[in-house]
Amino acid sequence: MLLSEKVVLVTGSTTGIGEAIARRCVQEGARVMIHGLEKDLAKKVVKSLPKGTAHSVVNDLALPENCESLIRATIDHFGRLDALVNNAAVLTRSRIETTDAATFDITVAVNLRAPLLLIRAAMPQFRKQGAGVVLNIGSMNALCGEPNQLAYAVAKGGLMTMTRNLADAHGAEKIRFNQLNLGWTVTERELARKKTEGLPEGWETKVPKVYAPSGRLWTPAQVAAHAVHWISDEFAPASGIVFELEQYPMIGRMGAYGF
Repeated sequence: MLLSEKVVLVTGSTTGIGEAIARRCVQEGARVMIHGLEKDLAKKVVKSLPKGTAHSVVNDLALPENCESLIRATIDHFGRLDALVNNAAVLTRSRIETTDAATFDITVAVNLRAPLLLIRAAMPQFRKQGAGVVLNIGSMNALCGEPNQLAYAVAKGGLMTMTRNLADAHGAEKIRFNQLNLGWTVTERELARKKTEGLPEGWETKVPKVYAPSGRLWTPAQVAAHAVHWISDEFAPASGIVFELEQYPMIGRMGAYGF
């Protein structure tokens, strides 16, 4: 198993991609800290996993103090921390006209500042153990972003730079930092979001091939399969890598096929 005896903290892991990553970590031999905003969902995930493999903490990472307390709770419960997966995020829809100070601040607080503060709090434990891994869950929007995802794209772009900066600064300490920039992934919340935006039932099975050449979108389980490899020792000493989990190359790609 890829993560035998490892302890992994996955933020935002009560639903969607984070939940899938946490489940796959357990399948690969890890013990996991489940984290999210909803106590009932956190308890449900923990209960569904093998006894003793999971615990949960419920708090809001928009509050700086909760970042340190989450790391502390993980170490106190499991006795160590081998990998941190920064998955928790808010998907903000905003253009320049609608990106006011409050919108920008909450987006950056959760999507960029929280990962930094979590990493900062985890560093002493990583150093004590002589190794550690951070996997930041980013987005293809970090490369530019859609017109209505300005604040979100800015935060994910910052996360990408932070990943590379920290990898450069701490590689000699055997602490690795990598990032997965995800393409369009179908989660329950994405289905609900698109429904409110006017897309019809079953839209995810009829996505134009310009957006999904394979004819289908990514699933949380597929993302999780990639994630466990990046946090495993098998991928060491790779660090500072921003891996684009997409179905097509972004560089040089035209807006539609045939042009």
